Amino acid sequence: MTPSKGNVLVGMSGGVDSSVSAALLVRQGYDVVGGFIKNWSDSKDLWTGECAWRGERRDALRVAAKLGIPLLTFDFEEAYREKVVGELFRGYGEGHTPNPDVLCNEAIKFGLFLEEAKRLGFAYVATGHYARVRHDADVSHLLRGLDPNKDQSYFLYRVPQAALRMTLFPVGELEKPAVRKIAEELELPVAQKPDSQGICFIGKLDMEEFLRKKIPSKPGEIVDENGHVLGTHTGLDAYTIGQREGLLISKGGEPWFVAGKYREKNQLLVVPGAEHPLLFRSTCRLADVRWTRGVAPGEVFACDVQVRYRQTAIAAKASISLGQVDILFEKPVKAIAPGQSAVLYVGEECVGGGVIIEE
Repeated sequence: MTPSKGNVLVGMSGGVDSSVSAALLVRQGYDVVGGFIKNWSDSKDLWTGECAWRGERRDALRVAAKLGIPLLTFDFEEAYREKVVGELFRGYGEGHTPNPDVLCNEAIKFGLFLEEAKRLGFAYVATGHYARVRHDADVSHLLRGLDPNKDQSYFLYRVPQAALRMTLFPVGELEKPAVRKIAEELELPVAQKPDSQGICFIGKLDMEEFLRKKIPSKPGEIVDENGHVLGTHTGLDAYTIGQREGLLISKGGEPWFVAGKYREKNQLLVVPGAEHPLLFRSTCRLADVRWTRGVAPGEVFACDVQVRYRQTAIAAKASISLGQVDILFEKPVKAIAPGQSAVLYVGEECVGGGVIIEE
């Protein structure tokens, strides 16, 4: 018999990507155990119509049975409510736009889940993220996934070096159609399952409905750059920079976009047209900075910066001072939103990132 390459705990969500990840690791000779994470129990599964986590766990169990591997279940809901949802409410309450996927990866998947894997004696953890990791003798490098349409390295910049050292991303070398094809060839029960959409804990609610569970509505004026009142907003927390939908403006003509927030006056600044100069910025400042190698590439270095998921990274210069990073873009960037993550790349490697703050 071929010796095992090591034992690995695979985060299995019941979706196609994590299921194929487990299958590939079995094929490659690892000793594989699935791990299902229960994060939230208040939403409905749009595919089955039932409580989301129960349906997802059932799908993960069916895949595990097909692959002949055990499946463990980890209940992290209490921590998820505190570390992810609590932080989401806090950020939106301050008028910012935090990213729950970034928070979840740091606190849950590569936090509690990783700690459980180490406690149980696993050599590796694996997830279905479209990213890659290259393990050198002294350092592990977080790389973009090969599928440019699915690359998820943006969400992983807060994963520390110690976690990267024992992480595998089995589908990171593949494009999504190839992953679907593998699932079909192996006759996995989830081969035709749709990709998950949106944020799991919101369910069928839109974001504003969800925020109103904790953050009271605080209506105010919508104004243009000259201070003219154009309408009324329902609360600054419900809007993000660059947003077009949901603006209650009576004035016709070009579509209006959110360009800023005057928190002292509780006013929402909007501008006409998607190319208005006030939607673009040439600089931004980052706080709460993390480096995937454990150290910064240098006090000043050239990089490409991505300010939201699936947005094209822009060439820039990063300057580090007092724990913050100042970014100077080679060309203006649209819709930079405080609270979102700006992620830094040198070539195909994600070297770190931070949270955009108001200057």
